[in-house]
Amino acid sequence: GVPPPTSRMLCRLSRPVSVVGRNASKHLFSRGMASEPTMKEVFAAKIPEWQAEIKDMKKMYGDKILGTCTVEQAYGGMRSVKSMVYETSLLDPVEGIRFRGLTIPECQEKLPKAKGGSEPLPEALLWLLTTGEVPTESQVQGLIADMNKRAPLPDWIEKTILAFPKDLHPMTQFSMAILACQKESHFAAAYQKGVKKHTYWDYCYEDMLTCIARLPRIAALIYRNVFFEGKILPMENTSDMSENFCKMLGYNDPQFIELMRLYLTIHSDHEGGNVSAHTCHLVGSALSDPYLSLSASMNGLAGPLHGLANQEVLRFIKDFKEDMGGKPATAEAVKEQCWKVLNSGRVIPGYGHAVLRKTDPRFTCQAEFAKKHIKDDELVKLVQTIYEVAPGVLTEHGKTKNPWPNVDAHSGVLLVHYGMKEENFYTVMFGVGRAIGVLPMLTISRALGFSLERPKSLTTASIKKTMEVMYPHGHT
Repeated sequence: GVPPPTSRMLCRLSRPVSVVGRNASKHLFSRGMASEPTMKEVFAAKIPEWQAEIKDMKKMYGDKILGTCTVEQAYGGMRSVKSMVYETSLLDPVEGIRFRGLTIPECQEKLPKAKGGSEPLPEALLWLLTTGEVPTESQVQGLIADMNKRAPLPDWIEKTILAFPKDLHPMTQFSMAILACQKESHFAAAYQKGVKKHTYWDYCYEDMLTCIARLPRIAALIYRNVFFEGKILPMENTSDMSENFCKMLGYNDPQFIELMRLYLTIHSDHEGGNVSAHTCHLVGSALSDPYLSLSASMNGLAGPLHGLANQEVLRFIKDFKEDMGGKPATAEAVKEQCWKVLNSGRVIPGYGHAVLRKTDPRFTCQAEFAKKHIKDDELVKLVQTIYEVAPGVLTEHGKTKNPWPNVDAHSGVLLVHYGMKEENFYTVMFGVGRAIGVLPMLTISRALGFSLERPKSLTTASIKKTMEVMYPHGHT
């Protein structure tokens, strides 16, 4: 029989996420009167615990089956196949995403915020995802200071970005700029020197922080160069990541800065099976450094079925409003228009999700932000009315497994409300947020010595042959 989990494992599975100020600083470090531990120190102290837990798991359950893969799943994008370990977040079909065990409302409650703000600081989420613990205010401020020191780009990279053709898609520019930063990869340089495998995480960690810190400047340069005739604004690295980013983009509205904090936080991580997260994990498993891995991840995010969907939803909402011909967006009128869309063979973008079977909590928190801060915006009101109507229409239509909205259904209209109308840039902002999720997991993978990812593939002929042997009379 299978031996029971050890007491250490049971304790870890049952305890809630702990607060560093009451945990690591008191129990993991003997620092006397020194300041609280840094994120890197907390992470380093966690590694032996995580390694021991995985060693126990593999010893006790290494030959046990996690799940299966049907022929339909093999042809259907491996959807729901349980074959990947991804520690930073877990997606439940009903309640949505949990970041290290915390729901979005719990993150909004527990994570440190900017002074006078109500949304989590993305840097606080970065700490949570990297260490599994909620940081204190002072620890987040220390992390912000560290990242601000890393944020300026070398002059040659800024010049490279500004030399890109203005009609080159912003996501292509974003990926290329991240690749340019690879020249300074600590991990790549250390690997070439032959450092020991157990130290890989250290260099990966340094690349992670520097890369994330530089993304706002990279994105802002692309934005200003493409959409504002190259009128570049000065480097900003004196506040938190979101405020710095907004100011370099050209936005100083405190509400928009708060929206950016929320936006980067909720777009950070969505477990490991989505295209951008899986791509980063896969490429990184070949010991490609964080810059190479993130650039590849962003190329996946740029796909119409992934991150590019947010701008497609906004275009749909605008066309939807126009097609209503000036009618008031009443529930009845919106319902009629929804049916018109579906009966023409089109879909309602922003509705449905590969995993979720309820309203995406990332949609909900954006709707709550709009309710709190935005009055009398026609597009925002239309999104809310579609939300009230579309699930019922889609259910009656009968061709959608999940009739509920996802994160993309709301984000575009919020950005338009505050003046950001450049739709081709939206996925770049998504990418800035997504890095906060995928790069901590990449660093964890190096710390835990995760293997090169290499699943087994099959041909249709081999599947057919196997099925004919297993089911000679057909499947009944």
